[in-house]
Amino acid sequence: MTIRNWIKFFFMSLLIGGAVTAVASLVIRWDFFKPYLVNGEFGEFIAAFAWMILLGFTMSVIAQAGYFGYLTLHQVGVNIFRTLTLWNWVQVLLIIVVLVDLVIFRFAPGAETAKDWLFYIGLLVVLVFGAIATAIQKVKMTGKKHVLISSIFFMIVITSLEWIIALMGRQDNINTYVALLLFPLIAVNAYQLLMLPKYNAKSEEDRKKLEKRRKARKQAAQN
Repeated sequence: MTIRNWIKFFFMSLLIGGAVTAVASLVIRWDFFKPYLVNGEFGEFIAAFAWMILLGFTMSVIAQAGYFGYLTLHQVGVNIFRTLTLWNWVQVLLIIVVLVDLVIFRFAPGAETAKDWLFYIGLLVVLVFGAIATAIQKVKMTGKKHVLISSIFFMIVITSLEWIIALMGRQDNINTYVALLLFPLIAVNAYQLLMLPKYNAKSEEDRKKLEKRRKARKQAAQN
């Protein structure tokens, strides 16, 4: 990918993370924003909203680091297991392990009531549904069925790891942030997975155009 297209890709991912977090925060953390509007403290409201956008930018950077880390992991996995089929089976196993880990070691300790379990299972459904929907779209865009498993793996396993990292050390309003931080990660990861090939293709086109211009200048200089 050319530097120019990478910058476009980076900032578009950044904007998606900021926008999704800002919109989601108005719903999930309305109790945080409401007093500012009720009391007419519009400056405080804008500052709080800007903070949520910055939080979304941070989630976007984490998601982008996770995606490029996954690209390396995927290549290493294919090289180690020799065939894509075997690597896909390994990814299926890891998906199951991560989902079990989320339920038993991440959700269960904080689920004290049926309402808590409903909350966590709802988030799990959002994660899995988002992963499957993104993977199906990836298959439609590429026409390659074998990318289904790797896409689901990325959207579930890598997003979960990014989610856990983002929540580490945060104890205040933990349930609120558990919900809030999931949405930008899913949105940014889905965008990266679906759109990176287009940026790569655009970069290849730019290289060809640049090469043509160089040849044209060289030919003109010779003449």
